[in-house]
Parts: sequence; C-alpha cells; structure tokens
Amino acid sequence: MHPTITAFETSPDRGRGLARDMRVRWAFEEVGQPYDVQLVSFKEMKESAHRSRHPFGQIPTYEAGDLTLFESGAIILHIAERHAGLLPADAHARARAIAWMFAALNTVEPPIVERSMALILEKDKSWYEERMPMLDDRVRVRLGELSNRLGKADWLDGAFSAGDLLMVTVLRRLDGSGHVEKFPNLAAYVARGAARPAYQRAFAAQLAVFKNSKAS
Repeated sequence: MHPTITAFETSPDRGRGLARDMRVRWAFEEVGQPYDVQLVSFKEMKESAHRSRHPFGQIPTYEAGDLTLFESGAIILHIAERHAGLLPADAHARARAIAWMFAALNTVEPPIVERSMALILEKDKSWYEERMPMLDDRVRVRLGELSNRLGKADWLDGAFSAGDLLMVTVLRRLDGSGHVEKFPNLAAYVARGAARPAYQRAFAAQLAVFKNSKAS
C-alpha cells in the first residue's frame, strides 16, 4: 500500500509548483517511492476529518499504515530516513544535510513568506509603501548570506540532499520578484534543482491537478 499525501483540489499557486505538496512529491520522486494523492478543497481542509491529520488545517499531510504526519519538512525528513537518495550515509554529512533542511524552513523561508503575504494581503493598507522596502531588504540580506555560503558549489554541502530540495522550493517562492536573479549563483542553483528529472516529474504531477481543476 502506497503512502498517501493530501494536496489542494484547487491550488492557489495556479500550477506554478509553489504549493508545499510539491516538496513532498519531489522527495518521493527522488527516492523512487510511489505515492497516492488525496485532493482536498479549502472547505474540507478546515473540517474535522482533515484537522485530525493536520491540526492547523493545511496541506500537505502524509499517511502510511498507522502513521500520520503533517508539516512538509517533517514528512520529507521521514521519507529521507526511510529511503536512500536524500541524505548522505556519512553521519556528519547527514547531520549537516538535516541542518540545511532546518535552515531552509526556519531561516530563509520566513522573510520570503512574510514578503509574499504582504503583497497579497496588504496592498490596500496605509503602511504598505513603507513596509515593502523593509521586507525586500530582509530577503536580500538572507539571499546574500546564502549566496556567499554556496559560492561556486553546485549544492549546499557536497551531493544533492533533502536540504537542497527544500532550499530550492523555498527560493522558487520568489519567482517573478527579481530577487534571486540578483545573485547569479543562486539563480543557477535553483535552475539546477528544477532541471532534475525527479523535480520535473513532481511538477508535472502537480500541474496536472491544476489543469484538471480548470477543465472541470
């Protein structure tokens, strides 16, 4: 029996591969693990059946046997620990890869999400024009630090890992903003991640959901 994840029935990212189930799909594709998808509506996400899987009424969730998980980072770590391909065998390298997973979600993503939410929810607010330069600066600082650390390397710490998978998906949330393009090594890094066959398969699977929702 395959693991089952939940995903948006109608994704707000309009097929751009930015919804967080994309991360889990990509992880499954990297390790060669088949999976099933249960699509949920925005209404269903807030109902008790889904909240029993995810207490905050979000996606994705993961179910396999008697195990249910929420939070994309936790799900990807579970997949990476059960299947070869996303974490190094060496104990120290493995620990560093996990550290990069946390860095992607806890250090790099928050200012990016805060900026995105301001663009969506605050454009009509009196403080918007003053607030956006501050949010943009926070993103630039984080990207500059990441760019300095990456340098000329292909990946964050040796071979591609779950840390890179999460970092690439986090940076993709800036598509269209011009921020990543100011750091050529980061732009090339994101392009390398998106060019991976496993990423392409995951993207196609998520895009198909959007196309089907548009057709119905």
